[in-house]
Amino acid sequence: MTTDISRMNPPSLPDAGAVGYSQISIVEPGKLAFISGQVAWSVDGQPIPSTLGGQAEIVVRNCRAALQAVGATAKDIVIARVYMTDLTDERLGELWPHVHALFDGNQPSLTGIGVAALAGPELQLEIEMTVRIPG
Repeated sequence: MTTDISRMNPPSLPDAGAVGYSQISIVEPGKLAFISGQVAWSVDGQPIPSTLGGQAEIVVRNCRAALQAVGATAKDIVIARVYMTDLTDERLGELWPHVHALFDGNQPSLTGIGVAALAGPELQLEIEMTVRIPG
């Protein structure tokens, strides 16, 4: 059984690969992990940064820790869902470098969702992932 994830950006859809993700991800049957939305809460209880960039650094760190906990890496992300308050082009531009750092050159499927609020009033960003467990 193969454990690869196939990525597609068919010509009948906008070229998502040009901006760093794939329109379609195909995974062979196997074990999947559904990783809850990670926010800017630190394991050591540090205060939540007030900036989107500061929160994104913690969110990415938490996502990487979750991947490591299940024995996966960025190449195993099937889809990521990014929830963000006050979703604007400017804030997306600020967020993209952090998302690209999380993906580490891979291009999983991606959904961006603007929301009114997250689990706490100070939270601006949350990322959840569906991950193929290697093996």
